[in-house]
Amino acid sequence: MGQTGRCGTRSLNRVSEPRPRWDTEDLPQGEAKVAAVQGMFDAIAPKYDRLNRIISLRLDVRWRKRAVRDLALPAGSVVLDLASGTGDLCVDLAAGGIRPISMDLSFGMLSADRSGVPRVQADILRLPVPDASVDGVTCGFALRNLLDLPTFFTELGRVVRPGGRIALLDVSVPSNSVVRSGNSIYFGKVVPRIGALLSDGAAYRYLPKSVAYLPSPEVMLASLVDAGFSDAHHAQLSGGLTQLMVGTRR
Repeated sequence: MGQTGRCGTRSLNRVSEPRPRWDTEDLPQGEAKVAAVQGMFDAIAPKYDRLNRIISLRLDVRWRKRAVRDLALPAGSVVLDLASGTGDLCVDLAAGGIRPISMDLSFGMLSADRSGVPRVQADILRLPVPDASVDGVTCGFALRNLLDLPTFFTELGRVVRPGGRIALLDVSVPSNSVVRSGNSIYFGKVVPRIGALLSDGAAYRYLPKSVAYLPSPEVMLASLVDAGFSDAHHAQLSGGLTQLMVGTRR
């Protein structure tokens, strides 16, 4: 799930603003994207986990476990799970002995979080934590929803201590033409219909298109290196349906 935009930390008793509708084929930009993404995730939060399992054929469970494994931090490490959504990654982190903190801009998502870990409503482009204060950061399927990726990567470099680790998941475009074609049909045609049937059709028409926001892996890795993660590397998972970037703060 994603988040961007306004600064600061908000209490969990805030009433969500009315959500915008995705009425055009064009993806929103700038502050329109900020408002639309936040409103969309507030709205779909109650059914988000169920839809994730159905749409991904439960592959999302495997992807999150891979991210936690590749984070490779010892038990007791403090990790920010950013754009934490309903807390799935927090559950996996805690199961591995990690001490996660859930951070998300969407009040709806945080309200649906059942992970039991501390929750903070915050703009993850301006994290409300001191420099070099955490052992690691995870982020699951939210990079494409952020307004400014270089700023986000710089924030990661600011808050993660030297020797700390990051693991960032998001959707991808498969390099294999056959897989890419099948993925395009499934996520472009089937997923919106499932979303319309079980949740919000407009939101699930947006989500498959939102991969267009992502720069190439090479561009993202270069930004991570600039932010202080000198060994940052990229892997495609499940034939390129998903990508994982991992790095160590130098």
